[in-house]
Amino acid sequence: MDEIKRIEQLRRELHEHNHRYYVENQPTISDMEFDALMHELQRLETAHPEMADPNSPTQRVGSDLGGEFRQVAHRYPMLSLSNTYNKQEVAEWYDSVKRGLGGEDFEVSCEMKYDGLSISLTYENGQLVRAVTRGDGVRGDDVTANVRTIRSIPLVLTGDEYPSEFEIRGEILMPWKVFERLNAEREKAEEPLFANPRNAASGTLKSQNSALVASRQLDAYLYYLLGEQLPSDGHYENLQKARKWGFKVSEGMRKVKSLEEIYNFIDYWDVERKNLPVATDGIVLKVNSQHQQRNLGFTAKSPRWAIAYKFKAERERTRLLEVSFQVGRTGAVTPVANMEPVQLAGTVVKRATLNNEDFIRSFDLHLGDYVFVEKGGEIIPKIVGVDTDNRDPDAIPVTFAEICPECGTPLVRYEGEAIHYCPNDTGCPPQIRGRIEHFISRKAMNIESLGPETIDDYYRHGLVKNVADLYDIDVQQINGDGSREKSARKIVDGIEASKQVPFERVVFALGIRLVGETTAKLLARHFQNIDKLMAATLDELTHIDGIGEVVAKSVITYFHTQNNVEIVERLRKYGLQMSLSQEQLDSHTELLKGMTIVISGVFQKHSRDEYKAMIEQNGGKNTGSISAKTSFILAGENMGPSKLQKAEKLGVNIINEDQFLEMIGIKV
Repeated sequence: MDEIKRIEQLRRELHEHNHRYYVENQPTISDMEFDALMHELQRLETAHPEMADPNSPTQRVGSDLGGEFRQVAHRYPMLSLSNTYNKQEVAEWYDSVKRGLGGEDFEVSCEMKYDGLSISLTYENGQLVRAVTRGDGVRGDDVTANVRTIRSIPLVLTGDEYPSEFEIRGEILMPWKVFERLNAEREKAEEPLFANPRNAASGTLKSQNSALVASRQLDAYLYYLLGEQLPSDGHYENLQKARKWGFKVSEGMRKVKSLEEIYNFIDYWDVERKNLPVATDGIVLKVNSQHQQRNLGFTAKSPRWAIAYKFKAERERTRLLEVSFQVGRTGAVTPVANMEPVQLAGTVVKRATLNNEDFIRSFDLHLGDYVFVEKGGEIIPKIVGVDTDNRDPDAIPVTFAEICPECGTPLVRYEGEAIHYCPNDTGCPPQIRGRIEHFISRKAMNIESLGPETIDDYYRHGLVKNVADLYDIDVQQINGDGSREKSARKIVDGIEASKQVPFERVVFALGIRLVGETTAKLLARHFQNIDKLMAATLDELTHIDGIGEVVAKSVITYFHTQNNVEIVERLRKYGLQMSLSQEQLDSHTELLKGMTIVISGVFQKHSRDEYKAMIEQNGGKNTGSISAKTSFILAGENMGPSKLQKAEKLGVNIINEDQFLEMIGIKV
């Protein structure tokens, strides 16, 4: 057999073995045999670059090349479903369908509602050509490269009965086992935990590093087929066909003909879902016939032919063993309840956040108490009650820490705030590491070549003790035994490139307490350079729209701390941007000064982020909610109906893209 034919044969075999392993859970060869076939294919593809194919099994490992996601319009809008929370509301939906169909008989497909990231997959001639996130329902992010790494999604379909072109929708998920392992690794590395599998899956799929996506072992269940030439009028029947083409479709689907059967399905899965390998948060009910779906149509927000029934948040009783205290990068101290392990919503829970001292007092918590914990999808659940009837008479009340558990400094609680802080921001290890991690983050200095684990390693070895030390690092220091020169060079180059990051992001990167991304922009654009900002008085700061007295005092405290001043001066010496660029100064206007603007809808000429920047560049203020203080709404296509209704009620003016661009002097 010649090598070209062998490549084609290996691809067919590996696609089949992937399907058996990741979809059917019935592998027919060992991992060693699979790896041998994969290595043979990789060798042959390297020898024959003309045979490159993005759908080859070898491409599932992903790439570490970055790049922004391209926005793609959905051929069919991806609408959200209306939610119900009890059987009475399900009955009302069922009756409304019956009325909408004029008493015509209908079937309902009952399915699990998976708690993941919605995805739309397009196939042409049996091959995956595009994968797009839900986005705003009208357009989403093209994440095809990342989706190709998910083993349960077929790159090439099996059989030959599929339409030449169709779309299939589903949910990208992170299985519980993968999620727990990932969080255990992050906890060991003292990194922030993912809140739940859905957030972990979403964050993973949006990564610019598809090799990272491949390593996270995401899964997918598909649940809706769209196209012009589908096999059947029945939704349930179409998915059974899709299963034969290689798609992972839930085995738990059931087609029913009565409300009683729907209730039975709900009751069964309300218990059995706890045994599923992935997170679920409800049941989805769909009218099975597609022509009946079309007859029922849509409301402004959702289809009339489908509805979601949401399970109630799980609650369990367990024992409070002790309360520990964690220190964040700003010095904020968070109390955490450590409990006897309890099974809750698919995972074992041992900890729950206690928020602050006031929260502890509100429950009158005692060590040894039996507490009720609830988890609506959060990995660190909340305590929602205490079983005081079973409290030990000798139980000791929980008291808030008086000194920092990391450095021993007495804690402080600022006036008007509920949080305790460790004021030792220059000597408390988690604060120092946290500020450096914040400094390198994407919205700050965006030093992608560094990560929390690397920062922790550098800190433990004394290589960095503050953010300015990063700019002293050279390749030789981090090359170790000489085998890591390429990665060391990448890190040093990334640090060097960060010197071009704009001034407003440098202000944000400094990590001033209470100064977020938006506040940093306000400060940078008002004072224009670091010297004016460092010399700002309380009166000057509080006269900036959006800066209150608490934030102003925090800014002054930061720049009156000698250690911080020394760090800023070192950063200036290393060449970081300490003032707005001339281009920014020249393009800034006061055309929108004093105006509060809401952006809504989908735009054609510029992205939402670009319009936000234009508003700020012209002296205006962005806000997400409409009120009587809103100056106008910049509206694109598909503006949300609730915002439109509120704007009409308050008499807020609505302008389109062209009108806005003309307002700020840009010719249309």
